[in-house]
Amino acid sequence: MQQSSSSSVGSVGACGNTYDDSTQALKRRKLEEPQKQPLVAEPGAIGLDRDDRVDRSVAFQVRKLLNTITTACASSNKRAAAASGDERAVLRRAAHALADFAKQEENVDVLVAEGAIEVVVPLLSLFQPAEPSYLEYVVTSTGGEEIEKEACFVLGLLAIKAEHQHAIADKGALQGLVGLLKQHVPSRCPPGPGASVARRAADAITNLAHENVGIKCRVRSEGGVPPLVALLESFDAKVQRAAAGALRTLAFKNEENKNMIVECNALPTLIQMLRSADMGIHYEAVGVIGNLVHSSQHIKKTVLQEGALQPVIGLLSSKCAESQREAALLLGQFATTTDDYKAKIVQRGAVPPLILMLGQGDVQLKEMAAFALGRLAQNADNQAGVVEAGGLRPLLELLESRNGNLQHNAAFALYGLADNEDNVADIVRDGGVQRLQQAELIVQASKDCVQKTIKRLEEKITGKVLHQILYTMYSSERVIQQRVATALTRLAHSNDLKQAFVDRRGLQILVEMLIEGKTPTLQAEAAAALYELADKANATAPQDFTPSVPQPPVYLGQQYVNNPTLSDVTFVIEDRKFFAHRIALLASSDAFRAMFEGTFREKAATEIPIPNIRYEVFERMMHCIYTGSVEVPDELAQELLQAADQYMLDGLKRLAEATIGRGLTVASLLHIHELADDYTAPQLAHSCAMYSLHHYKEVVEAMPAEEVDKLMRRMVPMLSDSLTRTLVAVHTAPAAPPAPS
Repeated sequence: MQQSSSSSVGSVGACGNTYDDSTQALKRRKLEEPQKQPLVAEPGAIGLDRDDRVDRSVAFQVRKLLNTITTACASSNKRAAAASGDERAVLRRAAHALADFAKQEENVDVLVAEGAIEVVVPLLSLFQPAEPSYLEYVVTSTGGEEIEKEACFVLGLLAIKAEHQHAIADKGALQGLVGLLKQHVPSRCPPGPGASVARRAADAITNLAHENVGIKCRVRSEGGVPPLVALLESFDAKVQRAAAGALRTLAFKNEENKNMIVECNALPTLIQMLRSADMGIHYEAVGVIGNLVHSSQHIKKTVLQEGALQPVIGLLSSKCAESQREAALLLGQFATTTDDYKAKIVQRGAVPPLILMLGQGDVQLKEMAAFALGRLAQNADNQAGVVEAGGLRPLLELLESRNGNLQHNAAFALYGLADNEDNVADIVRDGGVQRLQQAELIVQASKDCVQKTIKRLEEKITGKVLHQILYTMYSSERVIQQRVATALTRLAHSNDLKQAFVDRRGLQILVEMLIEGKTPTLQAEAAAALYELADKANATAPQDFTPSVPQPPVYLGQQYVNNPTLSDVTFVIEDRKFFAHRIALLASSDAFRAMFEGTFREKAATEIPIPNIRYEVFERMMHCIYTGSVEVPDELAQELLQAADQYMLDGLKRLAEATIGRGLTVASLLHIHELADDYTAPQLAHSCAMYSLHHYKEVVEAMPAEEVDKLMRRMVPMLSDSLTRTLVAVHTAPAAPPAPS
């Protein structure tokens, strides 16, 4: 059955589906009805024996039935009188048999091809009075109700296939169906023989108009709306449901039909139907109202003025999941009317049942509940109320759904909740930031919505909100401490980092979480948080980790590299001479100063052998000494690091560290970290720590668990000390001078 669709929501959008399943539900409803006793064929009539049913084709049997109907109708017309009792019995049995065939969808095309439409449509008006009046309240049986009912049933089943809808309408079915509605519309009398005819006629109209704009308009033009509205007050519950189902279909995305339904004063009855104990009745009624208000602001206001709000809220607790779903969708639409109605919906008790619906197994039910809560969460007071009522956690859990619409509606609701400062600490404490960051979202709009939510949280974490969050770090529950520390790495402003991670021990919490975490997931979260914190701190104080070369007092320049002019010392490397100048070497490092000014034999030597460095490496080292810089190729970086450490050349060491750090891989990580230890290379050790955090998942997959644990225990304390110094330095750094006016 058809349900109204939702429109886009707010600045970040929302998802709501159109549930237009009227055809299959209608067919199911018919098939579930109690089966009547089979009609026994009279001799010479249309009964088919078992051999016929087995041996003859469906087409042949259908053709025989249609011929029987045609013959009976022709006989009646020839006498210019109503069909006799025998003729009615023949027609009834034939129509009933056709309906049995039509119930099997694979037979529908056969029936149409054999001319069933042309034969069955005239049965609709065979017994109708010349001028039926749907305003009269006394009905006299025409004696043809069973035939009319079966004819309606057959046409409704044929209309299940959309390609046959126009053919049925073009043969005059709509006039006949509307005529039957008018003939049997009396609603204030006990159920009569025409009640089932009216129900079947309404069902047939539902199927004919299903997703067919042209036929919806033709039903209105044929005068079908007023009798359907009148049938809402039938004593027969089945008739009420059928009439509401037809109106629901006619109202779907058709403004003219919506307006006519309202003009026919359908709303008071529909609203009363919302309170019905019959689940089928209130389900159809809420569906009609949902389609009426969809994209029609003026009808929405009229519906609310007629008093629909409270009964719709009541349907949230219905035992019918479909009614709950429709009611939630409708409340989401009501919430867009005014801010006043957003508050009224919450005040009248809608939030608790909506939150309960979030935990149900029905995906569409959860989707519509999240949709409604998202609309309600655009009001500041409602935002705090939804969280206080327990709506935060189930909405966060829905982000893990693999349904794109459900994810998006939950994301939009969370976006609204994040707008209230009173909710921020709850979102952080309940792990909301981690869930938002880690959600595997299907739809791009959901990803955008989540990023806006995180940005909104970041903007609000200052002043009293920050103090609320920092206070929760004193919790005795370690999991809450970890959630807060992890969230603040992303959300805290740079000038609040020292307070959060040094003064309130947030950094220590993260380190313990990484090294002693009980699950790989927890450790991975800690690694990602530490990396983000370090990256943010480094961006604030980049000078601590940027390769820089100390400025010596003297650079002779590139023209003196390996130049014998004024050379006063020669190095011999791999049997090759390299000319140098003591003044440049003395200014470059303490190692050369000790060599030439101390008691070593090199002090007076004119040629000094260098046994442990290759010529190419030594040449680049000397180039750095003479010019202050040198290109460090990847293949020579480790040897240059060793040479720089041996000769205490800090500038060259930092250049080599930077090159090695840029080439880190998971396979080389252990070796490079040992290299950093061996040659006292803090920048390289820092690069290893940052790499291991940034690529934590790959590191864990590539190494045994004990190796990962050992590596982290070696690297992380150094990183922690470095981060602490940086955060303190950032906090105590003097403010930048104001820009000149």
